[in-house]
Amino acid sequence: MSSTAEFHDRLLSLGLARVAEQAALASASLIGRGDEKAADQAAVNAMREQLNLLDIAGVVVIGEGERDEAPMLFIGEEVGTGNGPGVDIALDPLEGTTLTAKDMPNALTVIAMGPRGSMLHAPDTYMDKLAIGPGYDPGIVTLDMSPAERVTTLAAAKGCAPGDISVCILERPRHEAMIAEVRSTGASIHLITDGDVAGVMHCAEAEITGIDMYMGSGGAPEGVLAAAALKCMGGQIQGRLLFRNADEKARAAKAGITDLDRVYTRDEMVTQDVIFAATGVTGGSLLPRIKRSPGWVETTTLLMRSKTGSVRRMSYRTPLASHQ
Repeated sequence: MSSTAEFHDRLLSLGLARVAEQAALASASLIGRGDEKAADQAAVNAMREQLNLLDIAGVVVIGEGERDEAPMLFIGEEVGTGNGPGVDIALDPLEGTTLTAKDMPNALTVIAMGPRGSMLHAPDTYMDKLAIGPGYDPGIVTLDMSPAERVTTLAAAKGCAPGDISVCILERPRHEAMIAEVRSTGASIHLITDGDVAGVMHCAEAEITGIDMYMGSGGAPEGVLAAAALKCMGGQIQGRLLFRNADEKARAAKAGITDLDRVYTRDEMVTQDVIFAATGVTGGSLLPRIKRSPGWVETTTLLMRSKTGSVRRMSYRTPLASHQ
């Protein structure tokens, strides 16, 4: 193991894209089949296999859960050949298992990689999140503001009416009051059923997606993945961990978190330059779906490097026979 080796993000980026691509291809035959667990397991197996081919000494810091809850790609699992730089890995082998099972938009395979110690070791709890795209002053909207105040403040900064603001929110009973308050400003709401990494990423390309802001609570691990994406794409995200019981607080302590009320910014969740890859599974406004044609299957992958700000969309076409 050579964990002191330099993190060459450019050299590792194409390998990371392949990890995301292979996970997507593995889940392709399960799109619309109604079996969330099978789709997720297929993506997990493929992602793990590909990660273990990379010359890295990797540790999964954002994964499928704690070791006793996740048979593969659990938090703390070591991946790679061990012959390369020490890296942190954040991943969601299939972000949107329900979306895949039901063939609904915006299911992705998602993975980020950075130098060892570069990512917040977020426990498997909830996180209150607030995100906007690039081009605004730092901290212009905050978690301490009411939902309505966030909308009116962002509208003023954008130079538009609150009614011209669109907010993405995860459709859950816990968000009903938030949704009502946002709508009281005249803003429109884009409700999603699952997949809040994609929801946050929509903010970074508001001119394409039409979404200006993301708010609401969801998984803390997904918050770190979203922060990695925005570190590459531009934009702001704030997150505050939410705890429902003593067990979840104990998980935070195990992860080294002592200030349970801390609000984390993007650059506090992801402290160094990272690379990020996502491959479309069911398609949506970010990436097209996996396409099948006679004898072929094709994926599209978003590959980004925060160091250079580069964003690539890459098509990968391979014979269908090897992925049936």
